[in-house]
Amino acid sequence: MIQDLHSHTYYSFCGKDAPEAVAEAAIAGGIDLLGFTDHNYGIGFQRIEMFFLPTDAFAGKDYGRCLQRYFDHINLIREKYADKIRILRGIELNTLPNTNHALPDNCDISYYDYCIIENLDWEGSITGGDLFGYAKKLRCYAGVAHTDLFAYAQRIGVDPLDYFKRMADENIFWEMNVNYDSTHNFHQHQYVLDFFMDPAKQEIVRKSGVKVSVGFDGHKVEDYLPARITAYCKALTEMGIPMPFEL
Repeated sequence: MIQDLHSHTYYSFCGKDAPEAVAEAAIAGGIDLLGFTDHNYGIGFQRIEMFFLPTDAFAGKDYGRCLQRYFDHINLIREKYADKIRILRGIELNTLPNTNHALPDNCDISYYDYCIIENLDWEGSITGGDLFGYAKKLRCYAGVAHTDLFAYAQRIGVDPLDYFKRMADENIFWEMNVNYDSTHNFHQHQYVLDFFMDPAKQEIVRKSGVKVSVGFDGHKVEDYLPARITAYCKALTEMGIPMPFEL
């Protein structure tokens, strides 16, 4: 299955295009499964001037209706293109501390198909470095976005195989972020390049049973490279590493 589980639309302040345009680009590129994962704060604040309100002005509130509206919009896209592509309703969760970036504690995303968690390895992440506790609190199928988990496990003093096994046991997947676009200055993640060149790392992941996703992290349709998604998905399949949402 060719799947892209990381995409952005105009709901993300850094995204450009309507969800329909993103879906049509994926269809034209031969993608079987597309997940929309706009940033929680873009979905929640809707207007960028709201995002820049003082944190205190937002204390104790949530943006549940905005989360529901986004879900409903993506659901309409899902239904519209159901005969051409399978679409999932996801969300990317920023975990930076002391800002309006993070998802408020009182927001419910349990009805989303999945979420991807970023900033796990950043100093001061609201996860406190505890992926498992944070994911459990979300009550939503979760993955870890654009993070070198081999380096992270070693940094916190955990054997990578044990860390990935626990992820598999707790049904948390790991993303291979394969972006190559103008938004990211055509930067490639070194952890992805290393993983696909290192049979020892591949064996650890395969042995652990953890699922691995592929995401382009697209922000502009004109930059989208579906052939890149296809190549990485096929590589994982050839390695015998399962991907999320495979039928």
